[in-house]
Amino acid sequence: MTFAFIFPGQGSQSVGMGKDLADAFSSARDVFEEVDDALSQNLSRIMWEGPIEDLTMTSNTQPALMATSLAVMRVLKSEFDIDVGDAKFVAGHSLGEYSALCAAGAISLGKTAELLRLRGDAMQAAVPVGKGAMAALLGASVDDAEAAAKAGQSKGICQIANDNATGQIVLSGEKAAVEHAAEAAREMGVKKAMMLNVSAPFHCDMMAPAAQAMADALADTLLAEPVVPVVNNVTAAPVTNPVQLRDDLVSQVTGRVRWRESIEWMAGEGGIEMFAEPGCGKVLTVMLRRIVKGREGIAVNSPESLEAFAQKLKK
Repeated sequence: MTFAFIFPGQGSQSVGMGKDLADAFSSARDVFEEVDDALSQNLSRIMWEGPIEDLTMTSNTQPALMATSLAVMRVLKSEFDIDVGDAKFVAGHSLGEYSALCAAGAISLGKTAELLRLRGDAMQAAVPVGKGAMAALLGASVDDAEAAAKAGQSKGICQIANDNATGQIVLSGEKAAVEHAAEAAREMGVKKAMMLNVSAPFHCDMMAPAAQAMADALADTLLAEPVVPVVNNVTAAPVTNPVQLRDDLVSQVTGRVRWRESIEWMAGEGGIEMFAEPGCGKVLTVMLRRIVKGREGIAVNSPESLEAFAQKLKK
């Protein structure tokens, strides 16, 4: 069966994430210990014990989600002889793109943890609290969202941040502009336009200082060619060239996450029959059902689901 690994982003975290894997498999424990060592922090304790307020700090959430995804990948290899190279593509939603690159051998585990800690800190510091905002438009087309964003721009920066799934688009920018855009969307007849409880306006031009911080950090980071192509957020197309991968990671900070387009490309031209989501939760698996029909999705996030995924590949 032709499959791709898709790695989750922010919003999938929960207290206890990855603990059942660490309890069951030494290879998973090794991943969490490597990440703790790289960050000089007992991040795994926060992941497993909370409090949730500490876990949801962007600088903790980003490496925590990556660590859980990579623990799954390490166990798939050590216990089930399933390697990332068995997939046709990898992709990740926002920070999940770093997980995808790490899994595909483009960046080391320790360096990925360091980059995500820096990314989380830089994104949080880029905009003063309360100045930015994000809003989800449910039941909106891309054209609807573009029109709403254009209306919002009369009040300041307002852009499409995430094209997540059919009828699920997120706007980001200055608070007054996003609020105006949400109201415009409601007036246009969009099913639902709601402000999101987020700590910063991600994936818009307000994140330019964070993009510069990542450009500086990535300039000093060795990126190898991934063992499988990465279908990345800013192009929704497969990339293997390390120079382009580095440039796209910088562009991703302020650019649109083209997740719907990425899934559509993999399911269509890419020929993917099944999508496996290694890590925490099943956000991307649920999104998949809204994007394409006739493609199987499986959340690989527990010892039982790892076994089920391995059995599917043997059929």
